[in-house]
Amino acid sequence: MSFSTALSGLNAAANNLAVTGNNIANANTTGFKQSRSEFVDVYASSLVGISKTQPGSGVRVAEVAQLFKQGNRESTENSLDMAIGGEGFFTLRKDPADVNSPTIYTRAGAFKVNKDGVVVNSEGQALLAYAPNGTSEADGFSQGILKTVSLNAATGLPVATTAVDLGVNLNADSDVPVTATFNPLDSSSYTNQTSVSIYDSLGTSHKLTTYFVAGPQSSPTRNWTAYHYITDNAAAPVSVDTGGVPATLTFDSAGKMTTPANGQVTLAPYVTGSSAADINATVNYSGSTSVASAFSVDTLKQDGLAAGQLSGISIDTSGVIFAKFSNGGSTPLGQVALTRFANPQGLAKLGDTSWAQSINSGAPIPGTAGAGNFGSIQSGALEQSNVDLSAQLVNLIIAQQTYQANSQTISTENNIMQTLLNL
Repeated sequence: MSFSTALSGLNAAANNLAVTGNNIANANTTGFKQSRSEFVDVYASSLVGISKTQPGSGVRVAEVAQLFKQGNRESTENSLDMAIGGEGFFTLRKDPADVNSPTIYTRAGAFKVNKDGVVVNSEGQALLAYAPNGTSEADGFSQGILKTVSLNAATGLPVATTAVDLGVNLNADSDVPVTATFNPLDSSSYTNQTSVSIYDSLGTSHKLTTYFVAGPQSSPTRNWTAYHYITDNAAAPVSVDTGGVPATLTFDSAGKMTTPANGQVTLAPYVTGSSAADINATVNYSGSTSVASAFSVDTLKQDGLAAGQLSGISIDTSGVIFAKFSNGGSTPLGQVALTRFANPQGLAKLGDTSWAQSINSGAPIPGTAGAGNFGSIQSGALEQSNVDLSAQLVNLIIAQQTYQANSQTISTENNIMQTLLNL
């Protein structure tokens, strides 16, 4: 009888309608992957196989498969939002506080900070990242250690100054100062000066002032003398020239520095007079010149930092999460752990736009954004649903017509039965 065949068609069409409706319902769900009903035909078989004249017993749903094609990425104003462009899943811990909690995977990158300062999604599941090996990105990350990402970094630690880059032009036409004996309190005893703030190990700022004294005109070289003082107290500057001997800067006839050869001048340790460690710094004059042009400071920077407060978070395309501080410093908190699978369609569906490993998906393959076959990470963006709404509406019409046609089969079969019974 054709009743069972038509009934299987009704069930298949109803499944298709349900799957299509679910796709349409999730057209705006972040990270959602659309599904499709996959059908196979059914034949009654025996020990000798399927007869050549067997008309078939209907249809059944073989699988409701999810399609993991890329969704569009939409910009947001939240730096913790992340979108993967390419292959890979975010790796999550279901319970942030339990290291033995199950690991799950998602493409939905809408993250925020919970009450404990841990980066989580809307379901409270913690984002996992690789632990940093040090205090800078150059130190790398340990891909053997997964950790949650905590933003409880209230203070950016200070960094003591160790290097000052000072590139200047000393006017080659400058006269020798009127006062022959240098005195930092007497402007007639030096030609030019410039200052920069440097920092001790506690983040306290100290003012380093360099005084330049033009030497006599000569050929083919000319010397300048550089005196280095800490001038926190302008009335009582403290010399930090090694052994009390100022640095000699020699320039050739083209205005290029020849002495010191490497441009480096090592200062004497400055005793801060506090619990901070002494400041041991080197001044780099590389690139300085002495040509017939007005005195100018072309480069002036140092590598120290004062203490700072957390001012923001940034995430680069490789998934490195940085804590940004008001002192201009940054600290890596971790590198987002991505995972991919040989067969993502085999992942177990968990709901909440997340999946778990299954025997059909294969083993998880860990990695980082931009490495190997993994996609890049875009901060401040979310991957939208990959549902094509127009295509789903067309499929909805087709599924409805299929349902109606199978209903007509049952109606026709019923008329035939009534005719037979009336004989």
